Amino acid sequence: MSEMNSITVDVVSDVVCPWCFIGQKRLDKAIASVGDVDIHIRWRPFQLDPTIPPQGQDRREYMMAKFGSEQRISEIHARIEPLGEAEGISFAFDAIKVAPNTLDAHRLIRWAGAVGEDVQNRLARRLFQLNFEEGANIGDHGVLTEAAREAGMDASVVETLLPTDADVDSVRTEIATASRMGITGVPCFLLEGKYAVMGAQDADTLADAIRQVAAAKANGELERAD
Repeated sequence: MSEMNSITVDVVSDVVCPWCFIGQKRLDKAIASVGDVDIHIRWRPFQLDPTIPPQGQDRREYMMAKFGSEQRISEIHARIEPLGEAEGISFAFDAIKVAPNTLDAHRLIRWAGAVGEDVQNRLARRLFQLNFEEGANIGDHGVLTEAAREAGMDASVVETLLPTDADVDSVRTEIATASRMGITGVPCFLLEGKYAVMGAQDADTLADAIRQVAAAKANGELERAD
């Protein structure tokens, strides 16, 4: 495939955002339907709530403080669950006991990107599964290390790095950059660093955007912005 028929999609997301999990599944469908474009995915960090303590907090207490009532929480879950089911996601909200701080998960995703695009994609998907389908605490270093191993990373290196401050500032800078770009909610799909598709759009909408940007790039109408 020629370079002109290749585009990069930066996925700005948080691994505790259910809409980001749905968006990931829809992006996969979109990519599968756009067979004539070589699409490279990069996962970029965003934190829905950076104020959660590093050790996380009780999810039920967190959700009650945020939404005010069990009924409101149930309504939110009931709205999301069938949308997830349509994308092959078995949301298990009741199994999630800890609302984690996702900074370490984003550091891990960053390191996975340095290993390879496929490794980063596998890791991002696994973290979504762990949090939403298995109720695992993705703020826990043991959970993150095992996810790294499953994705094809060197778990011993990850185990050594996680307790340190390695790349904390870099991830926070990336999150701040996203905010400066006007990204206030996730998921956000940034095509060729320039065109943003906001929210968990359906696969057809994403596919159309990918085709349009790929065509503009192929025709020399696009200057890439990093």
